Amino acid sequence: MQKNMGNLDRGLRIAAALVVAVLIITDTVSGVLAIILGIAVAAFLLTSVIGFCPLYAPLGINTCQRKN
Repeated sequence: MQKNMGNLDRGLRIAAALVVAVLIITDTVSGVLAIILGIAVAAFLLTSVIGFCPLYAPLGINTCQRKN
């Protein structure tokens, strides 16, 4: 797997995951929506840690900076 996520992309995903996690923990969001968002948070964190987004590959998206 070649990385296809740049640092900005990874940082934004982590920030969004933290915001949603706080909403779930404080019980601002609950029920089925909390479960769905929890799964999205897990996916965002996992893809940010490994630097590869499986949805980017078939779409040809690469947010990594190019090496000269």
